Amino acid sequence: MTGSGTEAGAGSGAGDGLGTGSGSGAGANHGANAAAGPLAGVRIIELAGIGPAPYGCMLLADLGADVVTIDRAQPGLQVADPRYDLLRRGRRSIVVDLKRQEGRDLVLRLVDGADALVEGYRPGVTERLGIGPQECLQRNPRLVYARMTGWGQDGPLAQRAGHDITYLALAGALAHIGRAGAPPTPPLNLVADFGGGGMFLALGVLAGVLQARRTGRGDVVDVAMVDGVASLMTMFSGLAASGTWDLAERGGNMLDSGMPTYDVYRTADDEYVAVGALEPQFWAELRSRLGLADVPESAAYDRQQWPALRARLEAVFASRTREEWTAEFDDSDACVAPVLRLDEAADHPQLTARRTYVKVEGVAQSAPAPRFAQSPQPRPGLPARPGEHTDEVLRELGVRPEEVARLRATGVLG
Repeated sequence: MTGSGTEAGAGSGAGDGLGTGSGSGAGANHGANAAAGPLAGVRIIELAGIGPAPYGCMLLADLGADVVTIDRAQPGLQVADPRYDLLRRGRRSIVVDLKRQEGRDLVLRLVDGADALVEGYRPGVTERLGIGPQECLQRNPRLVYARMTGWGQDGPLAQRAGHDITYLALAGALAHIGRAGAPPTPPLNLVADFGGGGMFLALGVLAGVLQARRTGRGDVVDVAMVDGVASLMTMFSGLAASGTWDLAERGGNMLDSGMPTYDVYRTADDEYVAVGALEPQFWAELRSRLGLADVPESAAYDRQQWPALRARLEAVFASRTREEWTAEFDDSDACVAPVLRLDEAADHPQLTARRTYVKVEGVAQSAPAPRFAQSPQPRPGLPARPGEHTDEVLRELGVRPEEVARLRATGVLG
């Protein structure tokens, strides 16, 4: 498969200080922002997948797009409690058997009134199904047809399976993440799946919709996670070309844990604090707060002095608890922060003040981002059960109830 197998439920379990509530009524719960967000009026059809494509569609739904997910008809499939499948939040779901012509015809009818279609299959799959770019754009010339894959639509690996770690490795990022003398460290599946994949998918859809509204012509958007990861590495490409970043030395550079003033340190209670005192003024503040007046200013920027400086910092931070250091640096610009677990983060005063985490039906999760001054902060919609909105969506499409009943009885609809 070309997705990432992201587990449902990641992101739950924050503290009691979270916001509550989820709206009322089916439309409010599942398409909570469709009438109010900055993307109100944008209709997106999503062919259900895993990982990066659902995340990209979640971002669009969070901001008000009406996203209808076409789930697969798989009788007997056991689905976990949908409340925890947070990447599916905020959109409606119908279940259609895409192997049946009548099922494909329903998808094409939905395409007629859509701004975009998102699919995350291997190259050529939707063409074989008869719902590829040619068929869809013929029916709706303004459609943005967005394709989410790991390797892209062409090239020698286009038909190969992969996961976040695979794309991260080949795109030149994984080799530079980790400590000196240790193997590369996978940074969860944040970089390829969600950064290089889902975020670039959302960007591509938005750019395509803007182009279509300006020109009257749709387009096919080829979103490849390897391309996105390469884009995320742009700054490091420049640093390497200038000679200020050593590509051969993992964990020996400014931002990869090599520089002592940009690293994490264990505290007396076996927790950690993160230090990011890169610039001279922040390093000066750190020295002052830690009582390191005897340490020369040059120590932070002279690689020869890094081992001795690291040893000092390790000893000092180990002398007090994480909470004590949090209190010490709470009013400081030394760029020191406690390393919080996901279930602790929502209780931090900054995140509480901004309501960065909220609870929907008792499940803690991130609030939609970014925020817009002219729109109220949207709330996440509930994840839909597969097929929960089949009747509703088909009624909007003009399909008569007796026809819906027939399609369900014959297995076209799940």
